[in-house]
Amino acid sequence: MSWEAELEELRRRQALTRQMGGAERVARQHKGGRLTVRERIERMLDADSFHETGEIAGKARYDAEGELQELVPANCVFGRGRVDGRQVVICGDDFTVRGASADSSIPHKFRMSEDMAKQFRMPIIRIIEGSGGGGSVKTIETTGRANLPGGVYSASGSDLTVENMGLVPVVGLGLGSVAGLGAARLVASHYSVMVKEISAVFVAGPPVVEQLGEPRTKQELGGWEIQVGCGAVDDAVDTEDEAFARARRFLSYLPSSVHDVPPRAKPRMDRDRADEALISLIPRDKRQPYHMRRVIRSVVDHDSFFEMGQAFGRGIITGLARLDGWPVAVMAGDPLYGGGAWDANACQKIIRFLDLAQTFHLPVVHLVDCPGFAVGLAAERTATIRWGMRTLTAINQTTVPWCSIIVRNVFGVGGLAHQPGNRIALRYAWPSAAWGSLPLEGGIEAAYKAEIDAAEDPEAHLNKIKKRLDDLRSPFRTAEAFWVEEIIDPRHTRRLLCDFAHMAAPLRQPGPSQFAMRP
Repeated sequence: MSWEAELEELRRRQALTRQMGGAERVARQHKGGRLTVRERIERMLDADSFHETGEIAGKARYDAEGELQELVPANCVFGRGRVDGRQVVICGDDFTVRGASADSSIPHKFRMSEDMAKQFRMPIIRIIEGSGGGGSVKTIETTGRANLPGGVYSASGSDLTVENMGLVPVVGLGLGSVAGLGAARLVASHYSVMVKEISAVFVAGPPVVEQLGEPRTKQELGGWEIQVGCGAVDDAVDTEDEAFARARRFLSYLPSSVHDVPPRAKPRMDRDRADEALISLIPRDKRQPYHMRRVIRSVVDHDSFFEMGQAFGRGIITGLARLDGWPVAVMAGDPLYGGGAWDANACQKIIRFLDLAQTFHLPVVHLVDCPGFAVGLAAERTATIRWGMRTLTAINQTTVPWCSIIVRNVFGVGGLAHQPGNRIALRYAWPSAAWGSLPLEGGIEAAYKAEIDAAEDPEAHLNKIKKRLDDLRSPFRTAEAFWVEEIIDPRHTRRLLCDFAHMAAPLRQPGPSQFAMRP
């Protein structure tokens, strides 16, 4: 007795579901410059590593004799595969099937993908297009009822969507128009990417917004410049293949779950390499900016810096890197934007980045150049001081090892945030470092106005005062009192940071953090 007939039926159903929404809708997907969900999964994962779960799930139509006439697949394709040899869960929306809305959804597939990642401690990659399993206007007719959001038990796994951010690495790829629940799933990730000119992300799309009296195109409402600029999405690239490459690289810095520690890569450069350019990179004129990314590239392993959120909160640079092979979280002030002052956006960016470092046991390296919190009417209207204190609190709440390199400015209340104040952190200062309650530049004339006005040569007297104060604020004076531990030759920075990475390695403690990353 053979079961060949049943196996033939299985193959038939598999073939039907692999047709997705049909040849016409697949062609429409390609015409719009977008890959299908199965093509995306194939390109995201290692070759031939995808094992699909629930492949033949869908909505079937039978004739009077009970013979299968049609099988419309579920709009969620998920399973497990490998990225650079490591097991991951991958879940993708099939936009060719009713725009990936709830009309064609089997919500338990979404939930199972999240649950599999949680239970088996594997990173999850969400490929999102459409509403990501959310509803459409027609849903109430097709189901015969109105859905209560959340309900008693979220079949779509929205609870696990957030919970997993504290357990496993989560990547969100927004590859098309993403709205509602899909947008929520995209931003509830540790790293999210859009494709320029193709992707758009919004709470509700243009037809809904137009009814409120605000006609907008998709790109005007939720294009990449909007979403990356406001910090809702981390990155935007030119092609889907670039998005897959960015996702693979991001995952390479992280463990499979919080129950592991980030893996060390094979070192690719000399840990003692000294860059001669560092001793002249910082201008003596403290009002003159310089390129902090040049410093970062010089001190971390060659080509290892992976920047995140470049277009948002631009006074601070954040990203992942390696030091002698060890993954670390790097944040650095950028004097090209507002002199490196921290505004409300920069503070939000830092908090989220430190949540990532804390969740996955990444030591923090802070290349410090912060003249303080941003000032002025815009700063007051955006509650910069509140966001600043939230940032200071977040820094003090971290428990991961921390090393600060004071490159130039540390001033004011914002200066308190250059390292945790409640535990030992390594700290080194360059000779270009300057600190205090507030920068002297611009305040000397006001503080010594009467004395300068009474001088026989006011300009010469002003310069004399500046020279006296410059001598007093020398970092060597602070080092005499042991208020700064070490002043170093900038060329030794990489060696000391590599030492820090080796010192920090045995201190990384696997397991859930006392707090985890929030969306």
